[in-house]
Amino acid sequence: MTTASEPAWLRAARAKLGTREAPGAANSPTIMGWAKKLGTKVLGMVYNADSVPWCGLFVATCLAEDGIAAAPIAVRAKAWATWGIALRPEKLAPGAVLVFERPGGGHVGFYVGEDAGAYHVLGGNQGDAVTITRIAKDRCIARRWPTGRSIIGGPVAMKAIAGLPLSRNEA
Repeated sequence: MTTASEPAWLRAARAKLGTREAPGAANSPTIMGWAKKLGTKVLGMVYNADSVPWCGLFVATCLAEDGIAAAPIAVRAKAWATWGIALRPEKLAPGAVLVFERPGGGHVGFYVGEDAGAYHVLGGNQGDAVTITRIAKDRCIARRWPTGRSIIGGPVAMKAIAGLPLSRNEA
């Protein structure tokens, strides 16, 4: 559910729901286009395949559409843990950037809501696509907001979670 009161970068993220990696050795022209537009300086590396984790690329792309600078080495999920300003869990609002631990690295995406045990995260490279998934709160290592931007709203309680499993590994 999108609302006019959401930040523009979250509306940009919602518009990308369903974007998928290309199967096998092929590459998604959409994802590769995001990488080309941001460039090596923003991403911190030459990005040449959608098989490379792209959650940070997705977050940087959505923020850039609202004129917000990315974290240094934006392709690295954990680089977002010190970007912007820190938010306490009770101050979260749709569009907050959440950073998570995962086997082999990290994951980054946007807060859209929460239930008792999980954040609902709109992110890239979640099942090789842009999706909304549930990620356990105890895996969250950082909650961030863009410096100089007003926080819009507050925590969003998600009631309808029946049948929605917890994500275990977003790679």
